[in-house]
Amino acid sequence: MLTILFDGIAYGMLLFVLAAGLAVTLGLMNFVNLAHGAFAMAGGYAALVLVNRLGLPFVVGLVGAFVFAAALGALLERTLYVHVYAKSHLDQVLFTIGLVFMAVATVDYTMGSSQQFIAIPAALQGQVTVLGVGMSKYRLMIIAVCGLITLLLQLGLTRTRFGSRLRAAVDDQRVARGLGINVGAVFGFTFALGSGLAGLGGALGAEILGLDPIFPLKYMIYVLIVVTVGGTSSITGPFLAALLLGIADVAGKYYVPQLGAFVIYTIMIVVLILRPHGLFARGGAR
Repeated sequence: MLTILFDGIAYGMLLFVLAAGLAVTLGLMNFVNLAHGAFAMAGGYAALVLVNRLGLPFVVGLVGAFVFAAALGALLERTLYVHVYAKSHLDQVLFTIGLVFMAVATVDYTMGSSQQFIAIPAALQGQVTVLGVGMSKYRLMIIAVCGLITLLLQLGLTRTRFGSRLRAAVDDQRVARGLGINVGAVFGFTFALGSGLAGLGGALGAEILGLDPIFPLKYMIYVLIVVTVGGTSSITGPFLAALLLGIADVAGKYYVPQLGAFVIYTIMIVVLILRPHGLFARGGAR
């Protein structure tokens, strides 16, 4: 039971890092970016090239995944996404889905269609025993890293001047510009940060989830479930939702493997019926 709980927490933490960027862009910027999973895939493959092919340390691969995905996000935000911010959500969905299929085709052509994994260092392989429970070293590392990211992200959005400027830009862009806030720069940095977090999540999850060209299509639904169940009014909601869904998914697949992912979809449906704005959204129960 404790092993299932531990694996569920690690999986939930990973889901949150993958979903955090989407929670920011959708919840704070009101932009539906279904291509978010493509940035996770980009970060995963960047780490794979740095570690597996160039022989660089695993930590360098993680940093490279974040930087590459963030730079790619910043480039696409300034050249493509900026023109879609004012469009309807349907236009945004169609636009970003198109980007997903372009990313899938590009990766399939350049990296191949077979599933690949990032080589992790020997120090992160194997298990340690805590209170009689065998715990994967790699999953412990994921919990530690993702927990730190969650704390820094929450503090950054609620306790810093940038967080205040972002909320002001989202509430009323015209007033924010009148106050001297560079709305374009704020949105661009926020989008790049969300893309970088997705890339880092893709690199961290490559050992568990594997990397292949259809990665954005396979796991985007899980990211959307996290954001939907947790709500988009804060970062805390998606974080708690990711933990809940991670534990439920692991437990469901362990105890009732014949049902597959049925448990996590059932939770999503029940939550959306009872609280359409998300389980942890303020005022979501109206």
